[in-house]
Amino acid sequence: MIDTLVALLGIDAHAPEFWMPLVFMAVFYAIIVAGTVLDGFDIGVGCLMPFASAELRPRMLALLSPWRDANEFWLLLGLGLFLTTFPNAWGTVMQALYLPMVLLAIGVMVRSAAFELRLRAPVHLQNRWALAFASGSWLTAFAHGFLLGRIVVGYEPGTGYFWYAVFVGACAVAAYSLLGATWLIMREPGELRIRAAWWGRQSVRWAAAGSVAVSLVLAFANTGVFLRWSDGPQWAVVVGLWVFTLVSFMTIEMSLQRTIQYSHRVTALPFVMTLLVFLITLGGLGYSFFPYLVLDDITVWDGAASVETLRLVLAAVVVALPVALVFNIWVYWRMFGLSKAPKPPQFRL
Repeated sequence: MIDTLVALLGIDAHAPEFWMPLVFMAVFYAIIVAGTVLDGFDIGVGCLMPFASAELRPRMLALLSPWRDANEFWLLLGLGLFLTTFPNAWGTVMQALYLPMVLLAIGVMVRSAAFELRLRAPVHLQNRWALAFASGSWLTAFAHGFLLGRIVVGYEPGTGYFWYAVFVGACAVAAYSLLGATWLIMREPGELRIRAAWWGRQSVRWAAAGSVAVSLVLAFANTGVFLRWSDGPQWAVVVGLWVFTLVSFMTIEMSLQRTIQYSHRVTALPFVMTLLVFLITLGGLGYSFFPYLVLDDITVWDGAASVETLRLVLAAVVVALPVALVFNIWVYWRMFGLSKAPKPPQFRL
């Protein structure tokens, strides 16, 4: 593929104007994946908050506390990197995605403000701030799906395309709810685990419907994507991933049913399988769109900044990326496994 791109662009593969945009595209894609997966369970737990009792909501928010600061990091990092390294695509993308980006900004702001204000509010008002956090989570999840729906159809105008994006947005709320529910099953025993298993069962089929809708429209609305999937030896890999995704959704639903029946069992299987579905979906999107920022319109080289700007940003990335990796590994490595309550200190009179 690299040889083909070099021949089409007429640029030496070792030239900075060829490989530097690819590096930043890889970093930007990694940020999207990390933000979707690592912030996803946070958004999902927030989406489930309206269905929980007032007694369970404080525990659900307490489980999220160790990751709240880290989760706010991904959106700002991704937007900042895209703006500085691909300024020639920024105007086109923002013009087409203005509505979902505004919804996303409002949702993130409401989530952050509600979480912090709940900690400082009187006891009788804390439940209201918890529901405000839930509304921000719903808006954030819907904005993610709406944004994806608009990207998949190539920003085409029209009522049908708009309602398709709305449907994908609703399915994204279900997908994030599924991720949050399976995370709660892994982290918390008792009543919250049973309720989370039931919430997950209500979400899994809608999440599967959203995955199918995105895949089918992406393939059949764009000839280039369809040929990339079906022409050549990679069609077997595509079919295999489709089958694996179907089996994953079936495994998740059966595992959730067993969790309801045997609530004492500790299992990370539904959460891991849901993570795999998210990763496969994001991987398929990345494979389908490469090397375009705007499908069939703007490539990574068309949208990239000057080499001098990319060199400056790359120097900052080389310094900041190891720090960010160490910080996030340190923060997120405890997100798996059963949550253990801290031991109270022993006082001597």
